[in-house]
Amino acid sequence: MTTTMTTSDLSVKINLQPLQRHKATYPLTPVQAKSIKQRMLDWANQFSILLFLDSNNYPSVYSGYECLLAAGAVSSNSECHLTSLQQLHNASHDWVFGHISYDHKNLLEPKLTSGHPVKTGFPLLYFFIPQTVCHINREQTILTIESFDDPGVIYRSINETPVSPVVKMPTLQFTSVIDKDSYMETIAKLRRHIADGDCYEINFCNEGFCENTDVASLQVFNALNALSPAPFAAYYRLEDKYMMCASPERYLRKEGDKILSQPIKGTARRDKDLLKDEEIKEALRNDIKERAENVMIVDLVRNDLARCCETGSVLVNELFGIYSFPQVHQMVSTVCGKLKAGVPFTDAIRYSFPMGSMTGAPKYKVMQLIENYERSARGLFSGTVGYITPGGDFDFNVIIRSLFYNAATRYLSYQTGGAITYDSDPQREWDETRLKAWALERIFS
Repeated sequence: MTTTMTTSDLSVKINLQPLQRHKATYPLTPVQAKSIKQRMLDWANQFSILLFLDSNNYPSVYSGYECLLAAGAVSSNSECHLTSLQQLHNASHDWVFGHISYDHKNLLEPKLTSGHPVKTGFPLLYFFIPQTVCHINREQTILTIESFDDPGVIYRSINETPVSPVVKMPTLQFTSVIDKDSYMETIAKLRRHIADGDCYEINFCNEGFCENTDVASLQVFNALNALSPAPFAAYYRLEDKYMMCASPERYLRKEGDKILSQPIKGTARRDKDLLKDEEIKEALRNDIKERAENVMIVDLVRNDLARCCETGSVLVNELFGIYSFPQVHQMVSTVCGKLKAGVPFTDAIRYSFPMGSMTGAPKYKVMQLIENYERSARGLFSGTVGYITPGGDFDFNVIIRSLFYNAATRYLSYQTGGAITYDSDPQREWDETRLKAWALERIFS
């Protein structure tokens, strides 16, 4: 058998049957726990394909790990389609990590198209079986290493890796693809679509970018993760393409036959004054417009999950929950269902992607409007990254609050947006996108 272990070829394939993972667990002291995640990430940066997922100590009854790391690729999907992902997992029954870009929608709905140039360079779908998987439990007391190599050697190498120092980011000026006046005019046009009955909510986004820029992507992620720690943070390297993500939002989780989604709709800024901050939080909780946005997307998610779940099993576990993050308060709802017996786990993704919180409703129509009115390809933005376990459980985030860097073209970008309804105030919507953009741009100020 010939085995190819290089991580520089996205089409790398191997015969999986003879390979066996070696697994070892290592207790963590409180002192080790403080630095081990950064050491893991610094160690993994030698690989040209890696994905690091960090919960940043956020408590959740729905999360099984504090962090996971996938380093190196020994095999990957052969085609950019969910069927290929299912085949990869069926053939290996192994860990699988990767991403789905927003425009994968065109393969799920063949009449949809995308005409904007893709500048970040990520493929529509990419999943890989990693050479090494490391994960830390929620209590941060145990590190588990599962690898085709010797876990003991990897553990020693991680512990011997120096923690990367904090470095000052370069000062950068981002350019908005859509300026303020054009943005406000577009909001007025979208409100007319809503008044005409074409849709009742649409997620409209704008890109900020820098060209001819050299940045150290891992250092950018470290800075972002320090300033905006989030429960679905991620650092993703796919050869010369990088994503630095501070997402607060879960897209979809599967555990056994239970499917769970947690859409976010509703945002309010934080305030340094504790009393004022609490007032803002309560105002968000009772904001009629924000609640209307949230419940529309909850209904959309319920309908999506109903296509792959047992009849009558789709329930709303929490409606209008308010959760606080470093820069913003968010309104989060939780929808769950029981996956139909005998269907592939990818059906849950097939019938719910792209996630409703990043499209609007009705989904098909608003995806057409998004293509007409946005001026940039979304690429990986409003797509997802995550993992699938050997047993077929999975957890995926929503890619928002993220920076994307193409080292080959030296192109750095982000996108921000919000949900537009008929009651939307254009100035307020612009301010919300700028608040989200500021959380990313301030790293480089």
